[in-house]
Amino acid sequence: MTASQKTVMIIEDEPDAAELFAEMMRINGYRVIKVVSNAPSMSMLSKEKPDVVLLDIMMPDVSGLDILGYMRREADLVNIPVIVVSAKSMPGDIKVGLEAGASIYLTKPVGFLDLKQAVEQVLQKA
Repeated sequence: MTASQKTVMIIEDEPDAAELFAEMMRINGYRVIKVVSNAPSMSMLSKEKPDVVLLDIMMPDVSGLDILGYMRREADLVNIPVIVVSAKSMPGDIKVGLEAGASIYLTKPVGFLDLKQAVEQVLQKA
């Protein structure tokens, strides 16, 4: 399957970071859905069923961990790989993210190649 047939959903409350990640994914041929307010993220996930999700942890209203927990409880979302991209970089934070069901945990700032490789890696396993 080519990258252009795959959809990446970006759930990030910082508009500049969301656009940076979106541009990184578009350059690689992915279809991108940005959710910069996490309020509609759960309904958008269920509606769109993306191939992979890039998820921030520290957001207002709902934590990225809450969104990840929701995805892991929903039958139609449970197998979607999630790449956490967060400023929370302590070993304990990374452990919590991975135990919550993240496929990969990247810390900000994240480089273009690291993000590209992470997306390709989780899509190969899916």
